[in-house]
Amino acid sequence: MLSAADLPSNVPLFPLPGALLLPRGRLPLQIFEPRYLAMLEDCLKTSHRLIGMIQPISDQEDDSGQDEKTVPIMHKIGCAGRVVSFSETVDGRYMVTLAGISRFRLREANESFAPYLTADVSWKGFERDLGGIETDSNLNRDRLLTLLEKYFNSEELETDWESLKNAEDELLINSLSMLCPFSSKEKQALLEAEDLASRRETLTTLMEFALRFGQSEDRIQ
Repeated sequence: MLSAADLPSNVPLFPLPGALLLPRGRLPLQIFEPRYLAMLEDCLKTSHRLIGMIQPISDQEDDSGQDEKTVPIMHKIGCAGRVVSFSETVDGRYMVTLAGISRFRLREANESFAPYLTADVSWKGFERDLGGIETDSNLNRDRLLTLLEKYFNSEELETDWESLKNAEDELLINSLSMLCPFSSKEKQALLEAEDLASRRETLTTLMEFALRFGQSEDRIQ
């Protein structure tokens, strides 16, 4: 486990809309673009093996056609993940799993000789992320699961309900936050929630709004 002293002041950035990584969560990625293959290769040479996941903003959310050196407008808060597993496919893609370590605040994105972006970041204010597993003393599990069942039915989603019933508070709330098909803005709101209870409240509100008004990019401004 990384400590605060292990966290670097500069990390490679992977701007990816709709991808939410939370501390102690797991995010699978498929990497195939040359710039991000280079990023992965360089990342694996470091002691921390961290990649900074961050979301681009609004109309620049799809940067797949942009020049590799273009700096997109990005949200100010992202989450760094440590590469904990990777495998190469026969066609040269990499299947990577990131383990969420800590959120960070973007100070300045940098263009360098590398084909990918790096950024100066601050970890201040996110010390909680490096602590132990969080609990939510106000969690009403039955109420949340009832709401979740209605939401999943409306979205035509399936899940392992028995696993959800037995999951620890943090695993339950964070997994749902990462997996539910919310908009990029809504996922950013979940990322920026101060603690687990705040994230559960945000998650509940988003599901209630979706059931009442349907999916909309405009629900979170």
